[in-house]
Amino acid sequence: MPARNQAALDFLLSRRSRPAKLFTHPVPDRDQLAEILTAALRVPDHGKLEPWRLVVAQGDAFARLADLAEARAHALGGDAEKVAKGRGQYDAGKLAVVVISSPKPAPKVPEVEQRLSAGALCLGIVNAAEAAGWGACWLTGWPAHDPEFAAQAFGCGPGETVAGIVHIATPPADAPDRPRPDHLRLTTWLDA
Repeated sequence: MPARNQAALDFLLSRRSRPAKLFTHPVPDRDQLAEILTAALRVPDHGKLEPWRLVVAQGDAFARLADLAEARAHALGGDAEKVAKGRGQYDAGKLAVVVISSPKPAPKVPEVEQRLSAGALCLGIVNAAEAAGWGACWLTGWPAHDPEFAAQAFGCGPGETVAGIVHIATPPADAPDRPRPDHLRLTTWLDA
């Protein structure tokens, strides 16, 4: 039987995201964030393509991103709700790692697998940050999926998309957990 890492399993069985809007300062410093990112970048990466890149937003960058989201909402004819949703996570942001999916030309590695690798990286950042004692929450929101916003905010070029925005900061002391899926309801076993 393989060696069991009970501490890691216990962590994964109890890990939960808390709402980023409840996060406070302090945030990880560069060395602490480097440790989180080093752990997260051990993500599955077919063909060693590194089909993603990272942008770290902090401090005054959030005011610029919130203003950009608001301007973009107005340009798209958005109402007050769209403006508020667009500004929301940026107005409350402390530090976030933006994962940019950046697929590479690779005939043996389908683009979908490269994009899934970016999603796995988002979860890797969440897990590494939580394991390091920080609060982490993976968000996107409509601005992240708007190509013009993504280009202006994060320098996304052709073929690049925002896979996730992982907010990392000090979590609230306690927050209710959400209901979790029942694996029995969602799993089909194929025995033959």
